[in-house]
Amino acid sequence: MLYYGRLFLITLSSAVIINFMLEPFVGLLTRVRVPRTLASFIVCALAVCAVYLAGLGVYRQGGRLVEDVPKYAHRIGDLSDRVLTKLESMEQTARALVVPTRVSQVAPQNPPGKRRSKAEPLTPVTPAPGVQEVRIRPERPPIVDFIHSHLGSLYETLLMASFVPFLVYFMLSWRDYIRPAFLQLFEGPDRIAAATSLDGIASMVRAFVAGNFLLGLLLAAASTAFFFVFRLPYPLLIGPLSGFLSLVPSVGLPLALVPPLLAALDVYSTPAPYLIIVGVVALLHLLAMNLLYPKIVGPRVHLNPLVVSVALMFWSALWGAAGLILAIPLTAGIKAVCDHVKSLERYGRLLGD
Repeated sequence: MLYYGRLFLITLSSAVIINFMLEPFVGLLTRVRVPRTLASFIVCALAVCAVYLAGLGVYRQGGRLVEDVPKYAHRIGDLSDRVLTKLESMEQTARALVVPTRVSQVAPQNPPGKRRSKAEPLTPVTPAPGVQEVRIRPERPPIVDFIHSHLGSLYETLLMASFVPFLVYFMLSWRDYIRPAFLQLFEGPDRIAAATSLDGIASMVRAFVAGNFLLGLLLAAASTAFFFVFRLPYPLLIGPLSGFLSLVPSVGLPLALVPPLLAALDVYSTPAPYLIIVGVVALLHLLAMNLLYPKIVGPRVHLNPLVVSVALMFWSALWGAAGLILAIPLTAGIKAVCDHVKSLERYGRLLGD
């Protein structure tokens, strides 16, 4: 069910997480006598506008970056040629040191026969009578083949993503009905356990998302300042991208290195600046993950490192990149349920830190 229904479950899980994030803002508006339906609409509209403005800023910066792609391609070609030249010279040096000098063999003579002169033009070949000429179709660019082969999955992804704003709005506006109706499914002490579990999941998700967002802002600000001082192009684009990509579990550091290294291709031609960029980005990533993350996010999640690693493997195997992002909040939500259900407390202790 988790594998074959992954598109539906990813959409529903994302909507639930966003609902938990926006619920405090809706509650704040309801305290000032704003009807819950109107408050939910205002909060959802502001959230969509924030996403739109962020996407617009990335689009404008990315449009300027696309215009410089030919220069980047030319610089990548130059760097690759230099690397290949270095490797070839090292290979020749090593071969001269290891392989003994041998007498060069005389190349075999060409078989007798008339050789065509270089100046002699080639005679065009004409098809025989009655033989239809075969036309070779030009090969499609790789990007066209990629879009054509993934068009169906892309359409399904966009279709399910379009449901997220509506799901979030109805979850927020109908909360006063959905929550009591959900708790009515349980009886006696189980109803209290269900209510406390739901509150524990909501608080955990809010703390997890807010902590990651705050950590991403700190990394984005530090990365942007460094790229600006280092005179990299588009620091307002590559700084936030590098900062927030650094938070992706397991593959955060390689992803965070991609934007600054690509931007540096238009500025630097020697390897020293690239090594400095790699060192600074790696240092920021290590400080954030080992010093700030346990202080800001760790106390709210309470998962031991082994469980985090297994959860990342499990959910990424089922849901791919989306599972890699949702693995920690989903596993922490399962632990919150185990902590509040007496028969499952031992599993909560197994998952905890």
